[in-house]
Amino acid sequence: MRFILASASPRRLSLLKQIYLTPDDVIPADINEDPIPGELPGPHARRLANEKCQAIADIEANAIILAADTVVGVGRRILPKTETEAEAEQCLDLLSGRAHRVFTGIAVHSPDQGLQSRVVETRVKVKRLSEREREIYIESEEWRGKAGGYGIQGYAESFIQSLSGSYSNVVGLPLTETRNLLRFYGIGT
Repeated sequence: MRFILASASPRRLSLLKQIYLTPDDVIPADINEDPIPGELPGPHARRLANEKCQAIADIEANAIILAADTVVGVGRRILPKTETEAEAEQCLDLLSGRAHRVFTGIAVHSPDQGLQSRVVETRVKVKRLSEREREIYIESEEWRGKAGGYGIQGYAESFIQSLSGSYSNVVGLPLTETRNLLRFYGIGT
């Protein structure tokens, strides 16, 4: 049976390769990612992963589909996937000197076993950022398209004071949980 990654994220594809998994195809799901009013970060991540997985399962009925979505939450607030400098600056202002949580929803679907999903949570503490650190990061554009306005696998890693949980979750795909879930579907070792 074909194995499809329902994500355009090069980071997710790279993370899968770290556990010796290469999908037969990569088909990004095109869904509305806006939060439902009152939706919390963890449930939001799970819902998006489930919807992405189901969207691709609807067009690839005879395949095993893996989908994921990563959400950064500060309290009950869901931070955006930043597209503008203003959004990135707002996220940096909010994260500077504080702890936040990164949630990744992972979902797998097969025609025989249906859909199963998990949410993995990692707590991250960011140091208080100087104006110069903010300027350098904004100029780097590493924030573009990233949940919460940062990617831990670049310059922003130097902002992290502590991390409790899965590092790969913050990058975009919690490897232990993904590997365990895929094993249930007969993918991987």
